[in-house]
Amino acid sequence: MLYFSEISGKKVFTEDNVEIGRLDDLIFLVTDNPLVTKMVIRDHSGKKLIISIDYLQKINNFFTIEKEFLASYLEENELYLVKNLLDKQIIDLRGNKIVRVNDVALNQDKEKLIIAGVDIGILGLLRRIRFVGGNSAYKIARIFNIKITSKFLSWVDIQPLELIRGQVKLKKKEDKLERIRPEDLADYLEKTNVINARKFLKILNNEKAADVISNLNINYQTAIFKNFRPEKAAKFLTFIDPDEAADVLLTLSQRKQEEIVNLLDTETRSKLVHLLELSKNPIGSLITTEFIVVDSQDSVRQIIDKVRKETINFSTLDYIYVGNKAKELVGVISLHELLMHDLDEPVYKFMTQNVVVVHFTTPKEIVVKKMLKYKLYALPVIDEGKHIEGLIALDDLNLYKKL
Repeated sequence: MLYFSEISGKKVFTEDNVEIGRLDDLIFLVTDNPLVTKMVIRDHSGKKLIISIDYLQKINNFFTIEKEFLASYLEENELYLVKNLLDKQIIDLRGNKIVRVNDVALNQDKEKLIIAGVDIGILGLLRRIRFVGGNSAYKIARIFNIKITSKFLSWVDIQPLELIRGQVKLKKKEDKLERIRPEDLADYLEKTNVINARKFLKILNNEKAADVISNLNINYQTAIFKNFRPEKAAKFLTFIDPDEAADVLLTLSQRKQEEIVNLLDTETRSKLVHLLELSKNPIGSLITTEFIVVDSQDSVRQIIDKVRKETINFSTLDYIYVGNKAKELVGVISLHELLMHDLDEPVYKFMTQNVVVVHFTTPKEIVVKKMLKYKLYALPVIDEGKHIEGLIALDDLNLYKKL
């Protein structure tokens, strides 16, 4: 088996020993048998040249190609290995989880190169950064008690995400995809474009797809529903909680709202029309800035120190919110949960990932219903990019007596 990390950057010569450049990427055909079809070579000036793999003669310490080669281009159903697969998140269909590609394994079948699968283990990462030479990696691993192994997933057990070209067809693995958590699939889809997200959602049954959509950030939900035909949008909304459905509709134009609502059954339409009317009572003037956001890598000790320093003037603090490097909301914990864990334990290990949120357009009544439904004292108000803009507390709404 040959790994891409072992051949990446190798020099490419013609058969008469003229140096063309170095291997930068490979292009493969997205099928059940992913054949490598082209090589991407970067010349000395930095320009990229695509040539067919048919011109390849041999691979040893360098690549040898025929001297009378012709330039080519990316075709339908072809993807770049580096750009579309390496370092990207994929779905491990066998393990029902989202993983990251650290290296790509290739099989040499006579004169052909075929993608056999991917390495998602630590060894694949070390191989990529050229850290596997000699015994140095294993010595360091023993010091830190890290087990270095390759974790190989065959091509039939993965679902690539980065299907940038619209013609690429997803492999239908409905039974396996159904077992993956909706919030994980939502995070996965947010890293691709809307066209591919729609292709992916077609694989799932309507109820599962609705669960995934409800876990997308509001900006992505808007993009998805704007691209749905009214009939399809209406079908999905019947599987979403009315409060969540109203939140989605409020991000669309008045015309689109009416087209979708008119296609709903009488009961669902009645509920949503009522909730949409309530949107005339915005919550923007009621939110407070008394909230704290910590990093997902922070330890309990670091969070306690941050609470002591940054919440001195807070009137109360019920929840601590967790953000990622992009400051997007990814989790929440209560003070009680925080104090129940070891001081050196990172928060991402015990935070609640599926955070209940509201938006500036969410009606007051829906906010209260969410609080009562999930037994929460306050909810974060997020913007289109999943960033917290403020906090709204039950005491500030003064509506729960009416409900």
